Amino acid sequence: MQHTTPPPSTTKLFNTAVIVAALGYFVDIYDLVLFSIVRIASLKDLGVTSPEALLEEGVLLINMQMTGMLIGGIFWGVLGDKRGRISVLFGSIFLYSAANIVNGFVSNLEAYAWLRFIAGIGLAGELGAGITLVTEVLPKEKRGYGTTIVASVGISGAILAGIIGEYFHWRTAYFVGGGLGLLLLLLRIGVYESGMFERTQKQEVVRGNFLSLFTNGARFLKYVKCILVGIPIWFVIGVLITFSPEFGQALGVPVAISTAKAIGISYFGLSLGDVASGLISQKLKSRKGAVTLFLFLLGVAITLYLVAHGASETYFYALCCALGFASGYWAMFVTIAAEQFGTNIRATATTTVPNFVRGAVVPFTLLFSAYKEEWGLLLTAGILGAVALLIALAAILTLPESYGKDLDYVE
Repeated sequence: MQHTTPPPSTTKLFNTAVIVAALGYFVDIYDLVLFSIVRIASLKDLGVTSPEALLEEGVLLINMQMTGMLIGGIFWGVLGDKRGRISVLFGSIFLYSAANIVNGFVSNLEAYAWLRFIAGIGLAGELGAGITLVTEVLPKEKRGYGTTIVASVGISGAILAGIIGEYFHWRTAYFVGGGLGLLLLLLRIGVYESGMFERTQKQEVVRGNFLSLFTNGARFLKYVKCILVGIPIWFVIGVLITFSPEFGQALGVPVAISTAKAIGISYFGLSLGDVASGLISQKLKSRKGAVTLFLFLLGVAITLYLVAHGASETYFYALCCALGFASGYWAMFVTIAAEQFGTNIRATATTTVPNFVRGAVVPFTLLFSAYKEEWGLLLTAGILGAVALLIALAAILTLPESYGKDLDYVE
C-alpha cells in the first residue's frame, strides 16, 4: 500500500523516502560499475585473452548495458509518471538484481551481453525515480540537501564494488550486488508516495507523455540542455576510468593499473564532489553556479590526467580521485533536470535525462575505438573530452536557474 506524503513543510530531511532512495542508488551504482571493475577478469575466465579482444569485447558489453539503460530510461520514466515514483523505484531494483544474480552463472559471451542489456534496463529506473520522489517530498529550501544525500551515499556503492571486485571472484561480485538489491526490497514498507504526484492523478492532465518533451520548442530545448550538462561525467567514467589500465600503459606508469582501484578511488572522489557541489549550490543559492565551477575543475583534471607521462602509481590514482571529485556535480545535474519540468512529466524527464547521458558512453566509446589507432589514445581522449566540456558549459549557462523553484505544477 502506498501512502500520501505529509506536507513538505512538515517533512524532515532524513525521512524514509530519502533513506530508501539513497540506499537504492547505492546498490544501483554498485551494479552499474561492476562490469567495468570485473571486465578483464570475467572476460579472461570466459576465454578472451588478447589485449585487443579484451578491449573490443569490453566495449561491446558496456555498450549493451548502456543501450539497455537508454531503453529502460524511457520505460521507467513514463511508468513513474503514470503509476507512481515508488512502483518504479522498487520495480527497477528487482529487475537489475535478478539479472545480476543470473549473470553470476553466465558461461558464454552472448549470454553475458544480453544479461548486461537486461540489467541496464533495470538500472535505468532507480536514480530518476528516487530523485523525483525526494525533490517532491522535501521543502524547496531542503531539496538540494536531500538529493546530495542520495547521490553521495549512492556513489559510495562504487567503493564497495571496487573492494568486492578486487578481492573476490567476479561471479561472487555479481551475486553480492543482486543479493543487496533483493534485501533492499524489504524496505518498501513505510515509503510514502509523492503528494504532488497523487494530486495530478485527480486532475485532467496527461501524465508520462514522453513525446511531449519534443512537441514544444522551449521544453525540448530545456530537455536537450539538461542532457548535455551531464555528458562530461560519463565521458570520464566510461572512457578515462573504465579504460584506465590502457591509459596507464600509454602514459608510461611503471606498474599495471587496476580498474577496480581506479573506479573505487574515482567514485570516492565523486562522492566527496557530490557533497561539495550540493553544499556550494545551497550556499550560492544557484544550481548553475555550482555546476559551472565544477566543469572548470573537470577541465583541469582531464588535462592533468592526459599529460601525466611517467606518472607514479600513486600520482595516477590521485588523478583518478581528482577526476571523480570534479565530476561530482552529478547530484546537481539530476536535481536540475527534476526542477525544470512539471509534475506530470517530471519522472519521465528526470529518469530519461541521466540515462541518455549514460547512453552517451556508446558514441564516445565507439569514437574512441575508431580513432585511437590513428590519433593515439591520449589525443583521441583529449579531443572527445574538450568537446564534451564545451557543450556542457554552453548548456548550463543557458538553462533557467531552478534553485528554490516551486515544483507543484503541471505542464
